[in-house]
Amino acid sequence: MFASSRQLDRAALSLCLALGALLCIALPDSSLGATSGESAWTASNNSKVRLVSGTVTIDGKPSMIAGVQLRMEPGWKTYWRNPGDSGVPPSFDFKGSTNLKQAEVLFPAPHRFAEADGTAIGYDDEVIFPVKITPEKEGDAIELKLTFEYGLCKDICIPNEVSLDLMLAPSTGKGDAMLLESALALVPKPAAPGVLPTVGAVTVSLDAAKPEIVIDAVFAPDARGTDVFIDGGETFVAVPRPQGPAADGKQRFIVSFTTSAEAAVVKAKSLTLTLVSDRGSTETAWTTN
Repeated sequence: MFASSRQLDRAALSLCLALGALLCIALPDSSLGATSGESAWTASNNSKVRLVSGTVTIDGKPSMIAGVQLRMEPGWKTYWRNPGDSGVPPSFDFKGSTNLKQAEVLFPAPHRFAEADGTAIGYDDEVIFPVKITPEKEGDAIELKLTFEYGLCKDICIPNEVSLDLMLAPSTGKGDAMLLESALALVPKPAAPGVLPTVGAVTVSLDAAKPEIVIDAVFAPDARGTDVFIDGGETFVAVPRPQGPAADGKQRFIVSFTTSAEAAVVKAKSLTLTLVSDRGSTETAWTTN
């Protein structure tokens, strides 16, 4: 359950307490400024957000993309699309945009956080979510309107909602290309033969007395920060537990289920296995038996 921050001023604190679980909605701060191809920073609880844009090369051709840049104060964190044992995933609503056919939000590789009530998956300090943009009509400007909702946690958790607006003009040029290329480099790549990290094996025993999924992952021998996360979409999957550190690039992770009913929920479901390391990250689509 989200609570209001002690760092909110008295008026905002009273409002949040009165609204209970309703979101505290941030307003743009004109003092934070903006340049061409970027929105102004919008300040929210212990964080600020803006939209950036630029032209980068994707699959060999120049492509206009945007980015949702979230900067958090020290000690605060936000969540991945599977937030783990607590928290909520971020939400991106582009309703109201013009000349926008599709906006595909990409998630950089996350890391885990130990919490009092379990393990969370997400980001701290700063994260940029790249957004692949497809216009309705090529060559025309796109007005990008975004309602971005995200949870922010430290000792307590606070819901945030910000509204952002950015005009993407064909003449914008490279814009924040370097920033966006760095963000894209952190997005896990689709698994491919001969590319590490990779899934070595998956052993499923959902009908056993102690239901579990065992994942044997293979990383580069000198890789650090190795981890495995699972995204089941609407299906919740607990955070895999590492069974010791990687040895010669090999590491085992186990997803344990407390009851057979909990295990039955993931049967025949499509899951995405995300393997993370400092030597690269990949995603593998996998379906349970």
